[in-house]
Amino acid sequence: MSIEIKAPTFPESVADGTIATWHKQPGEACSADDLIVDIETDKVVLEVVAPQDGVIADILKGEGETVLSDEVIAHFTAGAAGSAAPAATEAVAESTGDADKVGPAARKLIEENGLDASAIPGTGKNGGITKEDVQNFMKNGAPAPAPAAAAPAPAAAAPAAPSVNVAVGERVEKRVPMTRLRATIAKRLVEAQQSAAMLTTYNEVNMKPVMELRKQYKDLFEKTHNGTRLGFMSFFVKAATEALKKFPAVNASIDGNDMVYHGYQDIGVAVSTERGLMVPVLRDTDAMSLADVEGTIADFGKRGRDGKLGMDDMQGGTFTITNGGVFGSLMSTPILNPPQTAILGMHKIQERPMAVNGQVEILPMMYLALSYDHRMIDGKEAVQFLVTIKDLLEDPARMLLEV
Repeated sequence: MSIEIKAPTFPESVADGTIATWHKQPGEACSADDLIVDIETDKVVLEVVAPQDGVIADILKGEGETVLSDEVIAHFTAGAAGSAAPAATEAVAESTGDADKVGPAARKLIEENGLDASAIPGTGKNGGITKEDVQNFMKNGAPAPAPAAAAPAPAAAAPAAPSVNVAVGERVEKRVPMTRLRATIAKRLVEAQQSAAMLTTYNEVNMKPVMELRKQYKDLFEKTHNGTRLGFMSFFVKAATEALKKFPAVNASIDGNDMVYHGYQDIGVAVSTERGLMVPVLRDTDAMSLADVEGTIADFGKRGRDGKLGMDDMQGGTFTITNGGVFGSLMSTPILNPPQTAILGMHKIQERPMAVNGQVEILPMMYLALSYDHRMIDGKEAVQFLVTIKDLLEDPARMLLEV
């Protein structure tokens, strides 16, 4: 029985996708729910799996080609037995000899990263190198490709045209096509700067009260909430939620000539992944506890690293928080996440001498940055919003009492 393999149904905000990697080739045996192909969109990478046991009959859309929502990309023969295709796909002989066998997905990774296939241990059939082998090799610290590794050419022969790596003496260049996700991030960031009247206001917060509260209760918190750790982000999310309720313009968005005020708080939390920056959204944060926030953020982080974040996780959002402090940033200007009108930037906690009641004290301080769209938010509101967050963090009991 022949079955059409289709691209997933994309949301309205996603026009099309790109075939990233075919994990199965025509004639290769597939079990039900085996991963067949990755499709990259401007938000996430979607996985298409085998509908049941069988084989891929033919592929209609190759890697790098654009596909539309629900477009047929391959045909699948249910119940058919696989031929010797795995040996041909997962163990294609490299020019270095029959012993070095590289699958198409692995070959693509090797070429994009300029790796030496002979240095990668294979765990596939007959010692073949799989995509996972290449990823593990890179994760464990792959050595940089040496320029001298290229096959020597006769002196009289014309030099081959460079493709991915270009070596000039010891100076190596690497050219890699921009992924759809990275290209979309770049486009949106440029659009945000060009279309919004973006301005940033700064303040600083004494993190000592939050740090002392966390130190006092983190073990009990983790035990009470089944291993969920108490971090700093949950305090910022709850403080931002209270501030957004007091200053609804910061929680609004612009739609053409209309200003849309949202009666709920959906806060996006920027997560850095290998594919780029993603912003999954915490829904209805006003109803979430600190444990709910921490648990959800931990889940976002894990799924982001595994490439498992879905489109539903990143749709919407009325406000965004980004934390450059985890990478050591002392101060930065975050860029708006359209159509939102504001974004809060957290930074590194650093001890500094501060004047307190006429005395100098060494306190753990953090710079806060609020970038906002001046078309929607006046400077007074932006400053007061940031001061509200500062006041709540410096007296965490106010969040619990909602005062």
